[in-house]
Amino acid sequence: MACETPPAQPPPGPPPRPLLWRWRRNPLRRRTDALQAWLGLAVLLAVLAVAPVAAVLVADAARHHYEDTARHQNLTRHETTATLTRDAPRHPEPGSDEERNTRYPAEVRFVTREGRTRTTRTEVPPGLPAGNQVRVWVTADGEVTEAPLTREQIHSRSMGWALLAAVGVALAGSAAHAVTALVLLRRNLAGWAAAWAETAPRWTTPT
Repeated sequence: MACETPPAQPPPGPPPRPLLWRWRRNPLRRRTDALQAWLGLAVLLAVLAVAPVAAVLVADAARHHYEDTARHQNLTRHETTATLTRDAPRHPEPGSDEERNTRYPAEVRFVTREGRTRTTRTEVPPGLPAGNQVRVWVTADGEVTEAPLTREQIHSRSMGWALLAAVGVALAGSAAHAVTALVLLRRNLAGWAAAWAETAPRWTTPT
């Protein structure tokens, strides 16, 4: 029985680099490799130290801002009763969870504190018949608006800004490390070019 020729195998890839190779002494390690390793460690430690502080400071500033906003809203807004002037649109899936969470814009009429009747549009539950009453928040100018910020909303928004601050610090650290690595790479390339310019004539065979 003739022996079958085994199929060609792809050449093996380069061996994996040892862990923390830039800190290990070896003849091929350059000064820039060690410098890049120490700079990377410094950037990592800086991010770990600065990110929590930035998150706390930004969260505190955001909390004060939203608390001032909520106080202003409570002073300039009030809740009143409005009456639907026509039926609200019906949801295509009556009785579903989606219907309970859906709101449709509908025309309502309410009386301002000055005694004026205003007609506007606001979001109401689907299928609500005309003549039904809903509670709406109104500004000092008589415009329907959102309810003032709650404690939960203030906390959620403050934590969101804290997270953005921490991510921003991490991205800034990554960008600084990338720029440093690019500068060191260009320095290495320039060094290689200078070394080759010095070595090339000795490799050139006269014709």
